[in-house]
Amino acid sequence: MIKRILVGLGTSRSAESVVKHAIEIAKTNAAELLGVAVTDPTRLEWTGPRPIGVGVEALTTELRHDRMNKVAAEIAKAKELFAASCASAGVSHQTCERTGDPFEIVSDLVRYQDLCVFGLKGLFEHDVVPEPTDSLERLVAAGIRPMLAVADAHRPVSRVLVAYSGSLESAKTFKHFVQSGLYPDAAVRVIHFGSDAATCRRRLEAVQGYFEAHGRGVETDFVSGDPVRELVPYAEHWGADLIVAGNSAKNLLLRKIFGETALHLLRESPLPLYLAQ
Repeated sequence: MIKRILVGLGTSRSAESVVKHAIEIAKTNAAELLGVAVTDPTRLEWTGPRPIGVGVEALTTELRHDRMNKVAAEIAKAKELFAASCASAGVSHQTCERTGDPFEIVSDLVRYQDLCVFGLKGLFEHDVVPEPTDSLERLVAAGIRPMLAVADAHRPVSRVLVAYSGSLESAKTFKHFVQSGLYPDAAVRVIHFGSDAATCRRRLEAVQGYFEAHGRGVETDFVSGDPVRELVPYAEHWGADLIVAGNSAKNLLLRKIFGETALHLLRESPLPLYLAQ
């Protein structure tokens, strides 16, 4: 059951999609939204190596002030969009604006939420400085889950593709998705990539049984291939609006946390992702 949802109000470019997705879930579950906007002075004030010369310090100070003013304007725009959208939809909401390390702040707030909704691209930099490429990975690594990471362009979720690797962690992810009751009217397909067709089909029958025991109809499919290369093309060909992805433990740190497939999706997926493990 989802009753409290944390909504990342990052760039104004992605805020509309993030807020729309959060509101859709909130209305279905009668949930409350907490919109969080974070200003990270340490990152915004970093201007890189500076040349020595007259006027450099003044120019650097001006750049920092300009960045902070732009961030303030971006946050104000995102907060206004969030409040207006929630009010129009009749969704209970609050707004939280913090200054500091965004990962520490979100890690603290998420302890009391059932789900987080963030943008796939652009989390806390508000289009002022380049977003670190590993921002979303750091959130997941810090335990910010379950998470719905959405694309800049909003699309209603009517088709959900569940990527199942057969691992315990992957099973935990699809079970959390089922138990959460997300997108109850969406068509769901579970896909298993592998080389052993008999094993994969046996696992898919078990997954189908789990979904049906919880009142969710589901299709299944087995594909002989590499999910890292083939999952996104498969999802796009099937017309998926959301990919549910779990882990597949490897021996490198990030792959132990995410799994090879989930890590690739975090970095490359054009489709919204649901990550719970």
